[in-house]
Amino acid sequence: MSRKAYPGNATVTLCHSKTPDLQKHTLEADILISAIGQPEFVTAGMVKKDAVVIDVGIHRIPDASKASGYRMVGDVKFDEVSKKCSYITPVPGGVGLMTVVSLISNTLKAATNAVYPA
Repeated sequence: MSRKAYPGNATVTLCHSKTPDLQKHTLEADILISAIGQPEFVTAGMVKKDAVVIDVGIHRIPDASKASGYRMVGDVKFDEVSKKCSYITPVPGGVGLMTVVSLISNTLKAATNAVYPA
């Protein structure tokens, strides 16, 4: 996102769970990508109205109402945040498939020297 080409030229702010005043940073983001590793960490109070939210996290949390005894959630509290943002990736079913496709695509490009010819 920060490379000097299209697509890119975005101002990127990298934060972690211990970033001082994390909410201040997340409320400024037009695109928020969460890969924090904590179930439902990002709440509606941390997201700017109409932001795009990409939830990379995937976690199993106990849920007695499910036959499996658990349910899958992301790093973002989907029910809250989805009402506030313009777009959001669901968990499960969001970036997982896109990640696999991107990895395969980039592997093929690398194998054929399509990106950085020898």
